[in-house]
Amino acid sequence: MATSIAIPQERPLNPAFHLMQYVPGVALLAAIGYAGKVLERTINTYAKSHHYVIPNIEYVLWAIVIGLVISNTLTIPKIFHAGIATYEFWLKAGIVLLGARFVLGDVLKLGGISLGLVVIEITGSLLLMTALGKWFGLKPKLVTLLAVGSAVCGVSAIIATKGAIDADDEDSSFAIAAILALGALALFTFPLIGHALHLSSNAYGLWSGLAVDNTAEAAAAGALYSDAAGKLAVLAKTTRNAMIGFVVLAYAFYWAKRGQAQEVKNKAAFLWQKFPKFVLGFLLISLLVSGKVFSKAQVGDLANLSKWAFLLTFAGVGLRTNFRNLSKQGLRPFAVGALGEVLIAILTLGLVIGANAIATL
Repeated sequence: MATSIAIPQERPLNPAFHLMQYVPGVALLAAIGYAGKVLERTINTYAKSHHYVIPNIEYVLWAIVIGLVISNTLTIPKIFHAGIATYEFWLKAGIVLLGARFVLGDVLKLGGISLGLVVIEITGSLLLMTALGKWFGLKPKLVTLLAVGSAVCGVSAIIATKGAIDADDEDSSFAIAAILALGALALFTFPLIGHALHLSSNAYGLWSGLAVDNTAEAAAAGALYSDAAGKLAVLAKTTRNAMIGFVVLAYAFYWAKRGQAQEVKNKAAFLWQKFPKFVLGFLLISLLVSGKVFSKAQVGDLANLSKWAFLLTFAGVGLRTNFRNLSKQGLRPFAVGALGEVLIAILTLGLVIGANAIATL
């Protein structure tokens, strides 16, 4: 008679315990974001009471700077890591709630204006990064990852493309490091350039949404300029994000034909898998607001919630950027990315200025 052996079963993780692991990190994000708001208010009040004339530095930049200081001078304990990683969730939640600040007519109008520019930006960025990558002798799949990251939506596009073309972990790490470093630089350079050129909030917001790779950095760069610029930057960037499935699908076909990636059998399922679902949430909230489903007070509450969600996002942007780690990834991918981003920024700035000139004729 066979003797049965009892195999110990793992007890499922308590849902409450699972949620609790996020609390320390989320609390840190909130504390940094709120500290940014306090710094902005305190410095402005002090300057006003002493009759100093200083530029208004938004809480967005203070939150990012505080996060950068912490991540680059201290070792963040592991207990905070899970909560800090939720900054992408808060980013998507903020974008969905931001739909309350756009009636559907504005979304369609702005989307129509930006759609042509987005197509030109994506096409130009892919061609430019591919040419630069080949010129610098980078590995072909690393070139693809850099091209998609700069053309569509930064790190998210790189991660989506990595799986679709069977790229190496090392290639994706190189590409992500380059995109993150350049995104951090954009936060400080784009507002300065915008003010130097006396760009309107609409022009600057559209430029940020077209030229800055990661959604979090694009939203932050826009918000650093003005509230209106921040709104338009998010809208333009969201339009770029919606193209991710088509771009990744094209590269998946390319590498599959070369025998270096799995064949895509169901195109529709592939596109749906890659499509950023928060775009639909943004449009749904905008549709509900346009249909007067919410009262004026409720619309205001939703808009305020979006600001709080973005506050946590901007704190996370600083905390997840460690320049020591980025510098270990090598110089060539960064050089290709930096040169490409400068050229893309010039290209998109020219597109925005040209579109504005045509619109005023």
